[in-house]
Formats: sequence, C-alpha cells, structure tokens
Amino acid sequence: MITHGAALNRWRLVLGKNAEDSISLEGRRLTRMDDALDFLYNREAGLDVRRDADGGQEESQPAVVHWRSEVRELFPQETAEILQRHALDRYQLTALLTDREVLEKMEPDESLLETILSLKGMMKGPVLDAARRIVERVVAQLTARMQQEIRRSALGKLDRTSRSAAPSLRNLDIKRTIRKNLTHYDRENQRLVLEQIYFNGRVQRHHPWRVIIAVDESGSMLSSVIHSAVMAGIFARLPMLTTHLVIFDTAVVDLTARLDDPVETLLSVQLGGGTDIARAMAYCQGLITQPRRTMVVLVSDLCEGGSRQELYRICHDIVESGARLIALTALNEQAAPDYDRATAQTLADLGAHVGAMTPERLADFMAGVMKT
Repeated sequence: MITHGAALNRWRLVLGKNAEDSISLEGRRLTRMDDALDFLYNREAGLDVRRDADGGQEESQPAVVHWRSEVRELFPQETAEILQRHALDRYQLTALLTDREVLEKMEPDESLLETILSLKGMMKGPVLDAARRIVERVVAQLTARMQQEIRRSALGKLDRTSRSAAPSLRNLDIKRTIRKNLTHYDRENQRLVLEQIYFNGRVQRHHPWRVIIAVDESGSMLSSVIHSAVMAGIFARLPMLTTHLVIFDTAVVDLTARLDDPVETLLSVQLGGGTDIARAMAYCQGLITQPRRTMVVLVSDLCEGGSRQELYRICHDIVESGARLIALTALNEQAAPDYDRATAQTLADLGAHVGAMTPERLADFMAGVMKT
C-alpha cells in the first residue's frame, strides 16, 4: 500500500478508480470527489463497460442532481463549472433540460432548486414551465420553515406595549389584564371579574430599522442566494424593518420591488460572471439615510474581483457612519463557509461582524443590534 500526500491524492483522482488497487484515498471527502469524477468520466470507457450503468441509455435523473450537488460542494467553482459543461456538452446528460415528464417526477427539494436555477437559461417551453412550478413549491416550503425559525428568534419576541389581533394563551398579558380589570373586582365574592382580556402583540416600531441585503450571485453562493431571497421576502413583511435586496456580480441589480415574490427574485438571478463587491457596497451606501438605524448585510465569499482597497474604503465609511455592517460568508442551514480569509479579517478589523450564519441566527443577531 502506497502512503500518499496531497500531490499523490491529485494524481489518484486524475487516474480514477482504475488506480484504486495501487493508490488508496483516505478520508470521506476524497472518496466523494473520486465518486463524482467517476460518475462522469467512466463514460469514456463506453456504456457497455461502465460500472454504474442503468438498465437503459439514460442516466437516473435523481443521480444526476445528486452528482451536480456533490460537484458544487466538493470542487472549486471554476472546476465545478468545467465538470458541468462536460456533463452537458460531452456526455449529453440533458434530460433535465428537454424532458418535462422527467423533471415533474423528481422530488422538489433545495438540491433540485439549485440545479434548476443553474440551468434555467437552457430550459424552454413546457420544461421551463415545469421548472417554474418546482421553484414555486420549494420556495413555499422554505418560506414556511424559515418563518417558523424567525418566529422562534428574538425578532419574533412579544411586544408588551400593544394588543394582539391574534389572541392565544401564549400571548396572554396577565399583568395588564389584572390591572385593567381591578375596577371590576367583586368584593362580596372576593373574585376578579374579567370583562376584557389583553394579549401581547408583535413588535411595532414607529421608526423602523432599514436592512440592506447585498447578495453575491456567483455560482459558489447559490445556496446563500436562495436563503437570502426567501429571508428578504419574510423581512419585508415585518413592521419593524424596511428591507432592500440587491444582487451583484460586476453589476448591481436592485430587486427590492420584487420582494413580495421570491420566485421571481430567484428566477432573475444570473449565476456566474465576475465579482465587484466594492461596487455593490457603494450602491448600498447610497441607500443609507439613517446610519444608526441601518444594517448592511453582505452575503459573499469575499473573493473580490475588483479593487480591494476601494472595498475596504467604502466598508470603513459605512462602519464610521454608525451603520452596522454584517459580512456573511454563508447564509443557509449548514452555514458551512468557503471564503477569502484575508478579506474577511480586514473587514473584521474595520469593525464589521464577519461570519457564517443560519437564517435563525441572523434574525437573533439583528434583534440584538436593534435592542442596543
């Protein structure tokens, strides 16, 4: 058995499973990378000798979606794009793009949603219509789940200054109910008669906070783009927040007008291209009118394609103005970041809060800022 380091691991992945008897791979991640490469490139041997051939000529479409999800997670963005292009151009794994029935039979989940958003530019007619219906279903599922998370967070805390339009035992304001009904105390029977019961309501603010969410639409950020769009739509319905949503690559697109329709928001995303974070931050800076009641949430892997010095200058000015700058390297349920650590450290040194968060943790963090 050969002991191998990083260089040998790379050679083993290049050679493929044909070399597995001579060179071993240790670790689950390397094994998954090997499986993903083998899924695609063992087609070079021909369908008749492939190890994982299905009964017919078409690949299992759930397997294709799982393969694409693995490739996006395991490989750098540039490599993942090359592998996906090979899959479509060289090996004709195109059923997702051309067969409506295949698409409709698949389980609607986040992995399929990511695949659809990446390939939607190549979908047409009935296939695109079917894809849109899947996007709607998955977004509805995400919205319902994330609404529950936000209700459990500090942003969903009870407001003890207003009455609730939705009374429940959980929201019962006992102290206020007793105080308001003391005039109805029955001295003869020594009991309090409740003519009116009061309930706590959700937080209402006369001067709402402004939250500006700027999302990097590069391919590696797709999961965070999805969660950001859904979360922005939920935030837009909260009375204590005025919400803006912008997406960017080398250009900046303001999607605030579409916040009530996260499906349209996601279908507007054009993945890939360069990244100019400084330009996006300059646009966000222009939206700030009351700095001390503003949070700018940057969702990006912080791999700046433009001027880092310009990025640092703008972020410094945002922080110095009194606005809160939050740089999220990931915003999804896993909160597993892959980001430029040097840029992250510099932003943290400037006074930004830098990290990866789940949507619920972001809601908690925002509530903490609003209470200070």
